[in-house]
Amino acid sequence: MAGCAARRALAVGSRWWSRSLTRAREPWPLCAAGGAGSFPPAATTTTRRHLSSRNRPEGKVLETVGVFEVPKQNGKYETGQLFLHSVFGYRGVVLFPWQARLYDRDVASTAPEKAENPAGHGSKEVKGKTHTYYQVLIDARDCPHISQRSQTEAVTFLANHDDSRALYAIPGLDYVSHEDILPYTSTDQVPIQHELFERFLLYDQTKAPPFVARETLRAWQEKNHPWLELSDVHRETTENIRVTVIPFYMGMREAQNSHVYWWRYCIRLENLDSDVVQLRERHWRIFSLSGTLETVRGRGVVGREPVLSKEQPAFQYSSHVSLQASSGHMWGTFRFERPDGSHFDVRIPPFSLESNKDEKTPPSGLHW
Repeated sequence: MAGCAARRALAVGSRWWSRSLTRAREPWPLCAAGGAGSFPPAATTTTRRHLSSRNRPEGKVLETVGVFEVPKQNGKYETGQLFLHSVFGYRGVVLFPWQARLYDRDVASTAPEKAENPAGHGSKEVKGKTHTYYQVLIDARDCPHISQRSQTEAVTFLANHDDSRALYAIPGLDYVSHEDILPYTSTDQVPIQHELFERFLLYDQTKAPPFVARETLRAWQEKNHPWLELSDVHRETTENIRVTVIPFYMGMREAQNSHVYWWRYCIRLENLDSDVVQLRERHWRIFSLSGTLETVRGRGVVGREPVLSKEQPAFQYSSHVSLQASSGHMWGTFRFERPDGSHFDVRIPPFSLESNKDEKTPPSGLHW
């Protein structure tokens, strides 16, 4: 956007960011006031942050966090790259990339219509394309400010106890798409506050970025690869509401002489329009390879009925599902309400639940 002037505002939680865009040659300073960072134009000279009066912390002033870099159109970001999330606004650091298969149902397919399959949904053939996602650490200071728009993500496993159904979670880990990365640099040797930052990364001023992987990060990635791996991403848009689903296999449990397989699925809802809508209901269909088909209806998601607006266009959450078979499918709809009281259904793209063939014992804790 160099060569033109514009002014934008974007809500982060209930707090507001604004910026003026003009032509400039200097690096753009990234400022914050105790929460997430702001967002970079292609070129800029000024940036201001305004807090709503009911959420303005006493005595808070802007402080420099770092300097934005030009986002990469091609290639990957390296381990140790600092960034802001372009949608949720939190500060984070890249741990390592994943190559996922993105099944985007919004992309027209030349394949013929498929007949309705056993999972119960007729659809076109959708071919996956390779897309880069990143395993990242979220700055703990920003979690309270994004709680209205996103759960504080956590990688979850089944606890490593034979007689327990408890979940083991590592909070503050997220999976971020390449286009959601807004890279920046910082002179701070510990720019991200997370208990794993210094255990995973080492400051080396001779490197770019100046944070390199410790052996503990490499060992952790190798050991927990089956439980961390992001393989498939599914996306579909209905009436300008885009739904993105990422399933993760969590492991298997033996219960009453049978096997129970568990998955986590992360869902992101995005309002691509300016109209305000509110999620009211969910309707799931869950097909198991054992031949069962379950229907689940309920109010909202994770106990909430999020509002998607121009100021806060996205919401993200995670949930879990179990099957008494090693694979299955899920699909369904979200029902949204408009301000005039009318409703419409948004399709949840069908996605597979697959167990790992080379299943390994899940971790029992953060030990190396």
